[in-house]
Amino acid sequence: MTARTTQYLIGAVFAVLGGWALLFPQSVIDLAVRPEFQSDDYLATFAMACFGAQACLFALVAFTAIFTKRTFLAYGIALLPFFVFNYWFYFKVPLLTEVGLVDFAGNSIMLALCWHGWRTAET
Repeated sequence: MTARTTQYLIGAVFAVLGGWALLFPQSVIDLAVRPEFQSDDYLATFAMACFGAQACLFALVAFTAIFTKRTFLAYGIALLPFFVFNYWFYFKVPLLTEVGLVDFAGNSIMLALCWHGWRTAET
C-alpha cells in the first residue's frame, strides 16, 4: 500500500466519524455518551456538530495534501493525547459508552496508518 493510499485511509476515518457527528450529532450523543452525562441543551448538539465539521475539514486536507514522512510522524505524535482522553473518559470519568470507544478504534487505526505511512512515504 502506498503512502498516498494510507493518507486517504486516514482521511476516510475522519470523514466517516466526522460526517456522523456533523450530520447526526444527537445520534452520537445518544449512543456514545452515558445518559447521566447527556444534556438536552441545544449547545451540546451544536458542539458535537462542530466537532464533526472539524473532522470533515481535516478529511479534506488528508484527501488533497501530499503527506511526507514528517507529516505522518507529526500526526502520529499528535494522536497520542487522544488515547489519554479515551482512557480518562471511559475508565476514570465514565462518560463514554462502549459505542463511544469507536473513537479509540479510529485513533488506533489512524496511528497504525501513520506508522505505515511513515515507513513508506518519501522524505
